[in-house]
Amino acid sequence: MSHLFTPFRLKNLETRNRLWMPPMCQFTASSEGPSAGWPNDWHEVHYGARAAGGVGAVIVEATAVNPEGRISPFDLMLDRDEKIPAFARLATLIKEGGAAAGIQISHAGRKASASPSGTPLAPEDSDLGGIGWHTVAPSPIPFTARHETPREMSVAEIRQTQTDFVSAIRRALEAGFDFVELHGAHGYLLSQFISPLTNQRTDEYGGDLQGRFRFWRELVITIRGELGENFPLLMRISATNWVPSGAFGLQRDVTLEDWGRIVQDLAAFGVDFIDVSTGGLIAGVEIPQAPGYQVKYATEIQDRGPLPVSAVGLITEPAQAEQILVNGQASVIQVGRPLLTDPSLPLAWAARLGDEAPIPKPYINGTPRS
Repeated sequence: MSHLFTPFRLKNLETRNRLWMPPMCQFTASSEGPSAGWPNDWHEVHYGARAAGGVGAVIVEATAVNPEGRISPFDLMLDRDEKIPAFARLATLIKEGGAAAGIQISHAGRKASASPSGTPLAPEDSDLGGIGWHTVAPSPIPFTARHETPREMSVAEIRQTQTDFVSAIRRALEAGFDFVELHGAHGYLLSQFISPLTNQRTDEYGGDLQGRFRFWRELVITIRGELGENFPLLMRISATNWVPSGAFGLQRDVTLEDWGRIVQDLAAFGVDFIDVSTGGLIAGVEIPQAPGYQVKYATEIQDRGPLPVSAVGLITEPAQAEQILVNGQASVIQVGRPLLTDPSLPLAWAARLGDEAPIPKPYINGTPRS
């Protein structure tokens, strides 16, 4: 059997294989009114199909902890208890398809209030019905010149946002999700706190690395204190923001050595797994995209800390994914965009690697694409 299609254990959870679906925003939730942020038929079909298609785990897209934390007006939100049954339906469909059900909990910070294309939506934008809103961030630094300057969060707002994260995770667990991922990557709120490029606070939530890490530390400690140790808690990070040396007034971003210390602390406070990605904090940087271009960063994080990691980013062939695992560069492979147009991709990959494809019984007479 290939490494890719062997089970992976994380605490008491075992996924049937190491090929996972990462969170990918669908931008299909209602934007306004009582149905804003609720999962709908699209989400049920989308996530259910990928689970039945053979992945080991499905991680539901970035789900906001409150309305102002949405990346776009069309994002999911787990901001109210009334939504628990709708999210429970998603978790059930994923697990009935044979995959573990995960969900990414997020706040977009200064990158919130955008269209699906990333275009910022001003609160008074009449062309789109005024569905934008004012954004918040650790410091009043806009993402681009087109974005409005976010309001610097007060300490009270920081603590309320931490409470919103904990409440959203509680709802996810009540809905039956097997694990939760905190979104600390791609330039969203947690990522904004950890980087000196976006966090220029002078209080206890800014300054040196430990000050900028304070939001993360308090959040993870509170999650474990209030929700217990039994469920796997993942953290997605951007291991580099691809900022050129000497840019931004020679201000240094978080380094791999910094990440080594951060991951050690995350493990001590209760994080179980690191989902390693890159980029998203700074607009206009040049990212050298190529097959597997982020894998080396997964390995760097793995080698610096005690936690298992996943690799993601232009991993498009089964032999490529298998070799990453054989080389010990990561413990899990996440494949995103290929799954958007081929929900049964894992069945084909299993066949190509010589494994028994996890074909659902109703499709047993089908033939996986090669």
